[in-house]
Amino acid sequence: MSGKISLSSMLTFLRPLAAGIFVVVLTLWTHHLPAQDREEMERDKRRIEQEIVLLNQLLKETQTTAETNLNQLVIINNRIGSRQNLIANINNEISFINRRIAETTREKEQLETELKELKESYARMIYYAQRNRNSYQRMMFLFSSRDFNQAYLRLRYLQQLTRHRQVQAEKIVETAGRLEENIIELETRRAEQQLLLEEQREEMRLLTEEREAQANNVEQLKQKEQELMQRRKEQEQAARQLQQAIERVIAEERRKAEEAARAAGRSATDAFRLSPEEQLISTNFAENKGKLPWPLERGIITGAFGEQPHPVLPGIKIVNNGIDISTTRGSRARAIFEGTVARVFPIAGGYAVIVRHGEYLTVYSHLSEVFVSNGQRVDVRQDIGLVATDDREAKTFVNLQVWHGNDKQNPADWITRHR
Repeated sequence: MSGKISLSSMLTFLRPLAAGIFVVVLTLWTHHLPAQDREEMERDKRRIEQEIVLLNQLLKETQTTAETNLNQLVIINNRIGSRQNLIANINNEISFINRRIAETTREKEQLETELKELKESYARMIYYAQRNRNSYQRMMFLFSSRDFNQAYLRLRYLQQLTRHRQVQAEKIVETAGRLEENIIELETRRAEQQLLLEEQREEMRLLTEEREAQANNVEQLKQKEQELMQRRKEQEQAARQLQQAIERVIAEERRKAEEAARAAGRSATDAFRLSPEEQLISTNFAENKGKLPWPLERGIITGAFGEQPHPVLPGIKIVNNGIDISTTRGSRARAIFEGTVARVFPIAGGYAVIVRHGEYLTVYSHLSEVFVSNGQRVDVRQDIGLVATDDREAKTFVNLQVWHGNDKQNPADWITRHR
């Protein structure tokens, strides 16, 4: 018997092992990243579904009034947007499932190929072992070595051959088990795919119904153009009143700071300098942009920041210095960050509260009742008032504004996306 280990023999033994390692690495990689995507999609889906449930509840409240009103249209528009987002989410899930089915099918084919090669390799090893099972032949294989080093290497080879045969048998059992799991996963994915396709069809049906309701609502509201114009003027007047009050608070705070600076013998340039505590609050407020809690436990943004087209009246713009967040009757508004109440004052439709956070102000308006007073310290999520309900449209909402000095900010950029 020759004492040399042929390269082809080594490759025959190592090829199945390398293939197994490749499949394991590929499986781990394809399962890890998509799983994270799927979890995020599921979270988004739950959030959208909760939005739709709340919008349905708000729409039901608006229908307590006898006539069609603008708030109904706003909620229907929001519900259509949420429904479209839900359908897009379902489509993403279907795409994800399709990718996983394709990946799982490829893995199944690779496992089948690997299992076949493992069995063939194992059969060759068993055949080889049968031919060389005689202890005399093994001893001759060792004693025919040129020197001690070669004898040692041959002994190691025989030991590794025996161990590799054991590993190969274990590998066959393991691969067969993975193949069975793979087939089960493939069946599960296909069942998920079918459920999602059915859900998609149902959501598309609901979306069609909502678009029809939207069109009917718009037609009815167009017949109330004069009423809508009057309502818009009232809202603009209330908005101007609120902005003037905010500007007065900013001017008064600056005046107080200047007086304090003069009394302390400081220059006018240091007049509006924050105390260390105020500076810390201001810095923390800025650092938490995009992570601040909502001013309501449950709510939907139904009025965007800035200039928006009127949903019914052509050529008419709606200007909003903050965002309108609709909620259910009896809800309470809460502070989105710690600070000091700078002003509580009445406005059209209720009350408004301004809270200072160092260089920043947050404004909460359309409150029917207020739980805080001027100069009071408030904590994050502390209740500051009861949200008012407009009985004419059965609309319960709070208007949230964020100011940095004299600059208006978009509150939607400051509060967290997920409540």
